[in-house]
Amino acid sequence: MLVVPACAWAQDFGDGQDQFGQFGTDPNNPSGNAAGIWGRDTTSSSEKEIPIEYHQWFIDERLGRVIPQAYNDTLPHLFQNFNATDGLQGEYNILGNLGSPRYARNWLDVPVANDFLFTEPFSQFHTTPGNILFTNTKSPVTNLQYHKSGTKQDGQDRFRSYFATNVNKQAGFGFKVDYLYGRGYYINQASSEFGGNLFGYYQGERYDMHAFVGLEHMKMVENGGIEDDAYITNPQSFPRKYGSRDIPTVLQSTWNRNDQQTYYLTHRFNMGFERELEVPDSLKPVMPGNEELLKRLRSDSLVTVLKEDSIRMGLTLDSLRQAWQAEQITPTEFIPVSSLIHTFHMRRLEHTLYGENGIPSGYFTKETPFYSSDYKRIHDRTTMLSVKNTLGLQLREGFNKWAKAGITLFAAHELKRFELPSLATNDTLYAFDRYTENHVSVGGEISKTQGRTLHFNAGAEVWLIGPDAGDLDIHGSTDLNFRLGRDTVRFEVGASFKNISPSFVYEHFHSEPTWWDNELSQETRTRIEGKLTLDRTHTSLRFGLENISNYTHFASLLTPVYGTDSVITSYTRDVCVRQQSGSIQVMSATLRQELHAGIFHWDNEVTWQHTTKPNALPLPTVSLYTNPYIVFHIAKVLRVELGADMRYFTSYYAPDYSPVVNNFMVQDAAQERIKIGHYPIINAYANFGIKRVRGYINVSHVNAGTGHQFWAPHYPIDPMSIRFGISWNFYN
Repeated sequence: MLVVPACAWAQDFGDGQDQFGQFGTDPNNPSGNAAGIWGRDTTSSSEKEIPIEYHQWFIDERLGRVIPQAYNDTLPHLFQNFNATDGLQGEYNILGNLGSPRYARNWLDVPVANDFLFTEPFSQFHTTPGNILFTNTKSPVTNLQYHKSGTKQDGQDRFRSYFATNVNKQAGFGFKVDYLYGRGYYINQASSEFGGNLFGYYQGERYDMHAFVGLEHMKMVENGGIEDDAYITNPQSFPRKYGSRDIPTVLQSTWNRNDQQTYYLTHRFNMGFERELEVPDSLKPVMPGNEELLKRLRSDSLVTVLKEDSIRMGLTLDSLRQAWQAEQITPTEFIPVSSLIHTFHMRRLEHTLYGENGIPSGYFTKETPFYSSDYKRIHDRTTMLSVKNTLGLQLREGFNKWAKAGITLFAAHELKRFELPSLATNDTLYAFDRYTENHVSVGGEISKTQGRTLHFNAGAEVWLIGPDAGDLDIHGSTDLNFRLGRDTVRFEVGASFKNISPSFVYEHFHSEPTWWDNELSQETRTRIEGKLTLDRTHTSLRFGLENISNYTHFASLLTPVYGTDSVITSYTRDVCVRQQSGSIQVMSATLRQELHAGIFHWDNEVTWQHTTKPNALPLPTVSLYTNPYIVFHIAKVLRVELGADMRYFTSYYAPDYSPVVNNFMVQDAAQERIKIGHYPIINAYANFGIKRVRGYINVSHVNAGTGHQFWAPHYPIDPMSIRFGISWNFYN
């Protein structure tokens, strides 16, 4: 049999870890296919080393397309912000506590609302099949992380673990466990979230498979914000000094809870042909000599007889040569031409709002609940189920000279079921209104992912049957990579057109304090965005323009309560859904520049945005992140990073938060509104990394004590606190 040397792993990546806390990727083998010698070191060394090479990838949820994860070896850089709910660069509005709901301030990062929008604000914690990292590793790899701040009364803790191992070169599995508990620096603010995810894959020549199971529990106490912003903005107006946990909040004994289960399987059968490999003459096997061929007879007496008869010897040798030649197997490779794809995706979410004597009189606009006698006990439960099957046929990229791009056609069926409280519910009976929907859609895409210079992807999907019939989603993107002098330039452009029905929750929502069954128009979004990156100067410019018609969003409704002198003393609250008439245009540009000289580094990112309808879609004009720091080594093994970073955004009427829908909502423009922003938030930190261990100490909000300190209306920024964390990689 011919023996052809296998490709070896190109580089030992040690304990490389990306900035999101997972593991590194081999940039020389980004395809996600295993290569090289497998298992532990087999050399004769008395002390065997454990091989620690691995590479990782994400998948596209619809059809299971592999998306290589670029290797990142910058940690411990920014590790101090990994556990921050407000994001790596403070780009989210939050409620303050660890694991609280959050909302992106950069419009280009805000996702289109889906039917499971109750979990969207928990993007820091929520895991989907599309954002789990699949790992191909030579040795089992484990990452353990622990993050801590505060005391037993107000502390925040988070433990994360990630494990991955291989069964063989083609198959592997692993799990991720994530648990956080934030007591909160303000009262009635605690959060408790637990997630367990199991994943596995098989990558063969003719069959590929990725599977994922996720179970998540997210529970948070709702305090409705502090009673009076003056506790933060003008503390001198009160007769005594209030600590953060002394400040009264609007709500107590009120909780939101989300329990979600996800079951996912995508697999494909590859069809193609075997092609013979061209082997260099130096690697081709050499015909054995006569003596070696005669040894195959395994009979010394027969060999002796043949040596006395030259004619029979010649015939026998000819026969042995033919037999040896027949035994040689020409090496071949499998060339996939097309693939049959099936994806199964099931999600179930149960969202519940609880309240036990925690709703003050006059908090809700509706004085009596829709289906209970009073607000002493709230138990609003909404259940959502989605079962989606997608079948696809793919013509593989580059399978012949007439079809350089890959072409995929697919059809999908999705069953959706929703259960909402019914008006038949009362204090002793819980009844539901049930909605069942069947959706059928078809679509296709064309893509080019091979090569280094030009890549593109374009696709479309149209819904044919069901409540969303007539919806349309067209999208495309391309990137161009080229040399400009001594620099490498990447230019990326994307565009999309979406004519889609609003989320089911925007159309139907039943609860004790608010209720709606809306008939809404389709929302139309047209977006173009691009990004220019210069590797040598560490510069990137991202820009985008979007036009939105019938923009659909949650909105606050405040009803004034007047005193005897006709002065507004308070407001009652409600939440509704609004569709903005006409169009909204949003423009955005983000410039990122990293500077360094010797041990000194300075990272900067500034975002400018403009919205034509700030009452419906409010955005800060400018958002800024700046991070000066120094990097040095101690004893050549301990990497140390010392710095102070600042996040800042200009003041604007930021979205308020509604505990009823567990989401952010636009403030009521008909009443007095609250501005937040125009306040720098400064953290000082020290990061370290030694071998497979990395950690940080972060003094957050070191400038606490002055200014308008709010992450969201009525939700203050946590006071100054010391936070620390550690991450450790193990290989065995």
